[in-house]
Amino acid sequence: MARALDGKVALVTGGSRGIGAAIAIRLAEQGADVVITYQRSADQAGNVVDSVKAYGRRALAVQADNADAEAVAGSVRATVGEFGRLDILVNNAGVGHYGTIEDISLGELDHVVAVNVRAPFLASQAAVPHMTEGGRIITIGSTAADRAAVAGFSLYGLSKAALTGLTKALGRELGPRGITVNLVQPGPIDTELNPADGPGADGQREFVALGTYGRPEDIDATVAHLAGETGRYITGTALAVDGGHAA
Repeated sequence: MARALDGKVALVTGGSRGIGAAIAIRLAEQGADVVITYQRSADQAGNVVDSVKAYGRRALAVQADNADAEAVAGSVRATVGEFGRLDILVNNAGVGHYGTIEDISLGELDHVVAVNVRAPFLASQAAVPHMTEGGRIITIGSTAADRAAVAGFSLYGLSKAALTGLTKALGRELGPRGITVNLVQPGPIDTELNPADGPGADGQREFVALGTYGRPEDIDATVAHLAGETGRYITGTALAVDGGHAA
């Protein structure tokens, strides 16, 4: 039985854990061969590779720090070198840094912007020459771009808000080539980095209309929809998967 992404190749940055891992596995379930990048967690990356292969798909893990411009472009080259094509780019890797504006150093500013803004731009720049009609660029943002629920999010909110401009402009630029570009904006999601039973979780739930944390599968389902034929008429937009966090 044919699957929605049969014959496609996907690259998921930061795909060794959390939302990225869930996305990689969901795309494999839908028939895609998958490359993931990881920074440190080689064992976790190996587990994701094994999960992808369990669906009968090919998989590759590439060590790459998204703060390193050459490593970002290199992950695209590694994908095309291994599988001969690239159809779906998921810019998932990101970093958070929180604090008052007086306390944020220039180094922290540069690092967050490099990982959260520059890397998605560079990965997209490297990927586009390899994409044909039906190509997909999907970036994982945050509802922090739309709602500053608490203080201390100026740097993180800045970096995620920039992705909206990138998405809209690229969607317009690449539309004539049949390549869609979209942004998925998660709210609080139960992951290792932001557990639903962790410190501050109750405070985050207070801002969610549904009153609960989301799960990684809530995000990967939306990404899979955008990546397939069902997402062909959606581009240049942001989709909030946030339980009403930004309502």
